[in-house]
Amino acid sequence: MMSIDGLGDLWDTLFGAQPDPPALLVLITGAVALVVVSTRLPWRIARNAITIAHEGGHALVALLTGRKLHGIRLHSDTSGLTLSAGRPTGPGMILTLLAGYVAPPLVGLGGAWLLGGNRITLLLWVAVALLLAMLVMIRNAFGVVSVLVTGALVFAVSWYATPQVQAAFAYTGVWFLLLGGVRPVVELQRLRSRGRMPASDADQLAGLTPFPPLFWVGVFALVNLAALIAGALLLAGPILTDAGLTS
Repeated sequence: MMSIDGLGDLWDTLFGAQPDPPALLVLITGAVALVVVSTRLPWRIARNAITIAHEGGHALVALLTGRKLHGIRLHSDTSGLTLSAGRPTGPGMILTLLAGYVAPPLVGLGGAWLLGGNRITLLLWVAVALLLAMLVMIRNAFGVVSVLVTGALVFAVSWYATPQVQAAFAYTGVWFLLLGGVRPVVELQRLRSRGRMPASDADQLAGLTPFPPLFWVGVFALVNLAALIAGALLLAGPILTDAGLTS
């Protein structure tokens, strides 16, 4: 059984602020994330993390709007499906559909906010908690393995890695969510223009609202770009400090 002192140490570790990372680390992790997002094979592998955030966004908003969540499926081709029951029209369904494509960069923005306050360990533990909560709703084997592996990796880094490795891992992950949220929107419109995604989130939103699918693709793009810019400014704190532009 953990002692009071042990609980106090755990609390300090979890909620305490870590030192500012070097500005070079922020730049290098951003560059690594950009390379992963921009190149075919690394993106094909890492995109599973974007799918987890995408489907998690659908699931969370479905629950928040009073819909009954039946489950989440993640597939090896990096696609996913979130099933919920409730009114097939109305604000709840619209918000649930809207949440998917905007979830990864918004999660990244939340992570950037925590990193801006140097809460690196807290960020990693929040990620583990969210993945565990999502695991309960996964309904296929590949999805279970994907979430378990991702959660185990994040936990291992948070528990065993040095502060420097934790910082590099956390910054890379947040940069990846911010940057990786933009590419799926581009891919969505490219596939739509070829008639290969007739039942996309944007098309379903168009069926529930007076606005065409392209309007909703534009909404996804604007939200994701805004989150990327805001997140990048938060992550750039150590760079600005080193340059003498902030105190």
